[in-house]
Amino acid sequence: MEKDQARNAELSNLDAGFIRVLEDLIDALLANGTLRLTDLPPEALAKLNQRKHARKRLRNALDLIDDEDSVL
Repeated sequence: MEKDQARNAELSNLDAGFIRVLEDLIDALLANGTLRLTDLPPEALAKLNQRKHARKRLRNALDLIDDEDSVL
């Protein structure tokens, strides 16, 4: 049972990293015009937007120093 849980945890960690790679690939394809947002199915577009908004919220929550108030 513990081996199964360990394998599932390892796969989950690998999946999370792979999802990030796919997001970066989609962003690169969009940036160079190979892919358009309208090419994606609505469900895929919705999930991509949800992840982008969640990452932005997390990034903003972790940004403890405002760039405009920089001492340097």
